[in-house]
Amino acid sequence: MAGIRALGSLDRRLFRHADAVIGVDEVGRGALAGPVVVCAARLTSVPRDAGIRDSKTLTPRQREEAIARLWDTGVRWVVCEIGVELIDRINILEATRRAMRAAALSLATPASVVVTDWVDPGDLGCPVLSPVRADGSYFSVAAASIIAKVHRDRIMVDLARRDPRWGWDRNKGYGTADHCTALDRWGRSPHHRLSFAWKRVLP
Repeated sequence: MAGIRALGSLDRRLFRHADAVIGVDEVGRGALAGPVVVCAARLTSVPRDAGIRDSKTLTPRQREEAIARLWDTGVRWVVCEIGVELIDRINILEATRRAMRAAALSLATPASVVVTDWVDPGDLGCPVLSPVRADGSYFSVAAASIIAKVHRDRIMVDLARRDPRWGWDRNKGYGTADHCTALDRWGRSPHHRLSFAWKRVLP
């Protein structure tokens, strides 16, 4: 992809001291409805693919195509969902942290390195890095962000098919103007987070 610098240089440095790099990212932390979804993606090498970058910069079609390429190049992953009941009970940050721990621990070994996007998952029995905006600088975390985004979008589209009133196929549960208008008209569904206010919430 001309003009786009491929990620991977930071991941490759980690392979000097590790046999695998596990990137971890979440999607849905700021949404009003639906689960928070975390993906841990395990790499034993870094493919040269400029199309793997922060999921927010890709179109839905580009994300779907990227997942197929990731699988073909040997990237393996685990996805963890945390539902609205637990989010409301323990707060969204702690729910995200728990999901990150669960996903990363299922793939991590003492010889691996885990890279998360900002949230510190705690002790995983191996080195952990949690830089800000890791999805824009680490191939492994960008890969995880793409997988998590596709997985969560599919969930929200399926929920919209069952009940289209809140337009989740369009807004994916985030606080867009049309979603807030629907909330004013229909109120909350069982898939809405009771601990989140819907006024002036941005995706």
